[in-house]
Amino acid sequence: MTTQTLPRPKPARLSPVDALRTGGSGLRTRPLRVFLSALGIAIGIAAMIGVVGISTSSQEELNRKLAALGTNLLTLTPGQTFSGSAAHLPEQSVPMVRGIDGVESVSAIGKTAAKVYRNDHVPAVQTGGISVYAARIDLPGTIGIDLVQGRWLDEALEHYPAVVLGAKAAQEFGVYDVNAGVLVWLGDRWFSVAGVMAANELAPELDSAALVGWPVAKSELAFDGYPTTIYTRAADAKVEDVQQVLGATANPENPNEVEVSRPSDALEAKQATDEALSGLLLGLGAVALLVGGVGVANTMVISVLERRAEIGLRRALGATRGQIRGQFLCESLLLSALGGTGGVALGIAVTAGYASYQHWPTVVPVWAMAGGVGATLVIGCLAGFYPAVRAARLPPTEALAAS
Repeated sequence: MTTQTLPRPKPARLSPVDALRTGGSGLRTRPLRVFLSALGIAIGIAAMIGVVGISTSSQEELNRKLAALGTNLLTLTPGQTFSGSAAHLPEQSVPMVRGIDGVESVSAIGKTAAKVYRNDHVPAVQTGGISVYAARIDLPGTIGIDLVQGRWLDEALEHYPAVVLGAKAAQEFGVYDVNAGVLVWLGDRWFSVAGVMAANELAPELDSAALVGWPVAKSELAFDGYPTTIYTRAADAKVEDVQQVLGATANPENPNEVEVSRPSDALEAKQATDEALSGLLLGLGAVALLVGGVGVANTMVISVLERRAEIGLRRALGATRGQIRGQFLCESLLLSALGGTGGVALGIAVTAGYASYQHWPTVVPVWAMAGGVGATLVIGCLAGFYPAVRAARLPPTEALAAS
């Protein structure tokens, strides 16, 4: 009589759908712990998405401003003489600069010694930090001045005691309606407010300024006629060429006493500073994400300890170590994915809220969202690997005895 050994049946294969269903069932049994662990992941991802989104939205706003204002604006200001005293630009520097090949428009302002007050009873020392400039009537076309009220100086007003206030100057004086015949005490006489300018990114010095016509500044404010800032618009293709010869052309006798700058460079430098700060915040977000990963690992380890009876029963019923390992690894991935998607949604909401508050366009890069979810899956895989291996190594008899 011969004895036949029956072949050992192969264990049933755990399909991906079954693994997801089993992993989701394990998470639903501990909702509060799952929520807190996912929250740790979500905070880290939200911080990273928010930083990237706000930085990108700020960059988009800067690009819009530069596109509207132009990056072809150059400014000339007097520097210092060889002896260290203040230099000045020649009176004919504006027409000389206008003759440079590639220059599209030129205008200038000149600082006066006059002070401006809301009325003639304000003490002389309380100027509010507002400077008085003589301005050419072609200034708006060169630097892109927008008026929120009233009108700009024209050929008639430049000879008349009229003044245009910068945005901050108007706020300082409480000027909200130029049509009401508002007057300010400028120098030693009254000037009527003709208009109020909008804030200007490329010429912020005008925001806290009072601008009067060039001729009336000479006749009424003892203006010496020397320009203190010359604004030059160059053709886009010739900005660098114009910048190189601008100082020597404006002041041929002393070109070293002229400082040439490009206001758009200051805006871009500010953006670079903001990006450096964003890098620091990204690092903090990564730390928060790491803390969230530790929370996931802690949750999974506790889950293995609490569910030893379940693990032993499943092993006794034929589940393989690989299936147990896959179940707990799937739980960890689901937990991390839950936190990751929630963090991405929260980060987008934070970006949209801040951008709306700042009146910026809301821009969240697709790579940031995809990278956020991908990072959480990597964190979940790493955090769940050890608990999954530990669960798979539990002997069925030991697991059942511990229950």
